[in-house]
Amino acid sequence: MTSESVCEWISWREAMERALYGPGGFFRRADGPAGHFRTSVHVSPLYAGAVAKLLKRVDEALGHSEELTFVDVGAGRGELLAGVLACLPHEVTARLRPYAVERADRPDGLDSRIQWTDTPPQGVTGLLFANEWLDNIPVDIAETDEDGVERYVLVRPSDGAERIGAPVEGADAAWLERWWPIAGQPGARAEIGRTRDEAWARAVGSLERGVAIVVDYAHERAARPPFGTLVGFREGRQVHPVPDGSCDLTCHVAVDACAAVPVGTPGEVMTVTQRVALRALGVEGRRPPLELAAEDPAAYVRGLAAAGEAGELLASGGLGDFTWLVRGVGCAPPFP
Repeated sequence: MTSESVCEWISWREAMERALYGPGGFFRRADGPAGHFRTSVHVSPLYAGAVAKLLKRVDEALGHSEELTFVDVGAGRGELLAGVLACLPHEVTARLRPYAVERADRPDGLDSRIQWTDTPPQGVTGLLFANEWLDNIPVDIAETDEDGVERYVLVRPSDGAERIGAPVEGADAAWLERWWPIAGQPGARAEIGRTRDEAWARAVGSLERGVAIVVDYAHERAARPPFGTLVGFREGRQVHPVPDGSCDLTCHVAVDACAAVPVGTPGEVMTVTQRVALRALGVEGRRPPLELAAEDPAAYVRGLAAAGEAGELLASGGLGDFTWLVRGVGCAPPFP
């Protein structure tokens, strides 16, 4: 790294793009995200089983179309896709086209049926599912100065130091006014989610018919965090967000802004917590009956393990609080 790059000040959006997806970026590293944090996909195969059930519901709603597509956006190393394929019967997999959408290189040993691409395929019919994707879409960050003016926050990539930059203007200022107003509140911060709205609109727009779902920690206008949510993660621990490629950089999603994005094909939009969604898909945290311990000890132990995994997926204050944003495209959302 040159002395010039050490001293440069750039926008958080540019810094995140470089640190996460540039050459040697965090999400392009060989260890992948699973080496640093656990998503619902990594917690339990119950999650892949629930998504497989979801895909079958979408297939039924679509009338068992001749070709069914499952698009996993932000696919990591393909863990969810592999798990879903393992849960599906042959009559579904025989006409299923699975896509992994990821900016990292295709990992070795991945199921040959999975097509690897850096953008969602266009004009497909089926289910588009994005688990913890939008929170890693780079955003600009704004902070209100002592005069109450919203300004961009600049960052030094080498150490994460910050300073205030130019006033926020144009489309970014309009987004803040509508979705996260901080003008006149000295010291308040906001993550400008316009880039997430646009990414979500493109993803939904790739479907000809089907259902698009994004799953993330989220907030709505009535309860925005006053100082934002930007954090870093490395080796399972929260760390100071330094955009040097050494850690994950994540911000929660302004989900109401994404839900309001106009997309070409009208469709029903809904939000549910992960707790509600997974229970609707058959995931429960019930312990097996004690009698089973005497009748079949091995089954009892397996049941206890599954109950523990389900409990983590459904937990209040944890993964159960994730928001599922669901958008139907010529197809009703698959939840009651």
